[in-house]
Amino acid sequence: MKTVLVSAVALIDRDGRVLLAKRPKGKPMAGLWEFPGGKVEPLETPENALIRELKEEIGIDTWSSCLAPLTFASHSYEDFHLLMPVFICRKWDGIITPQEGQKLAWVEPRKLRDYPMPAADVPLIAVLRDFL
Repeated sequence: MKTVLVSAVALIDRDGRVLLAKRPKGKPMAGLWEFPGGKVEPLETPENALIRELKEEIGIDTWSSCLAPLTFASHSYEDFHLLMPVFICRKWDGIITPQEGQKLAWVEPRKLRDYPMPAADVPLIAVLRDFL
């Protein structure tokens, strides 16, 4: 089974809310909510992948020094295995704006379970709630 390396981030605002993005129609797992991020390209670190993906997906800039490792997810889907380092970020430049037609939501940690997520993301909810 192929392993796919994806990097994700829990962006935390001043009120302690977490940003979720809804996967748009036409993408795998469309309609599910996830933490922003994406595939790590060859020769790219997970942090650099997040910096690139955050710019592409929601129009903000951040830096490796602002990405604190939190945990990771390891989950087997039907046709691939996902390995996903997850970071926390509280500092960025720019206004968060969806760049790919996705919906965004700032969610209080205690309400994260109200948003349907891919199976790999669900265990991250308890880690985030304990951290925050």
